[in-house]
Amino acid sequence: MAPLASATVHGLLAHGSEHTSPGGQYTFRVLGPCCRLFDREELPWPCCRLAWRSKEPSWRRIGRRFVADLAARRCPSYAVELLQPGTRSTRTVITLFPQRLSAELQEWWYSKQQASMDSANQLPGQ
Repeated sequence: MAPLASATVHGLLAHGSEHTSPGGQYTFRVLGPCCRLFDREELPWPCCRLAWRSKEPSWRRIGRRFVADLAARRCPSYAVELLQPGTRSTRTVITLFPQRLSAELQEWWYSKQQASMDSANQLPGQ
């Protein structure tokens, strides 16, 4: 079986535009781009054992609580409203894993540079 080809994304989905999910199960309305964060406080606590055989990982939380999710860092994520016929709309975050961000767009989306964290930098290329 051949792997799925990934499309390179060079722009954002327009706010308010409606799209069908990749599998066609539902339709969603784009509320805006967002970055998917990983909450380090949700990591499991170490198990309680009587004898530790070797060095155990450090469970002290050092650094930021929320960090960019490595699995979704190269793919676009959007805050969306799921539009399902017959039910109330649901707001959630979806990540379009079959798509890959271009280098410029990935820098804007998940940049660690101080200049890109400016609140005026709301669209790529500004």
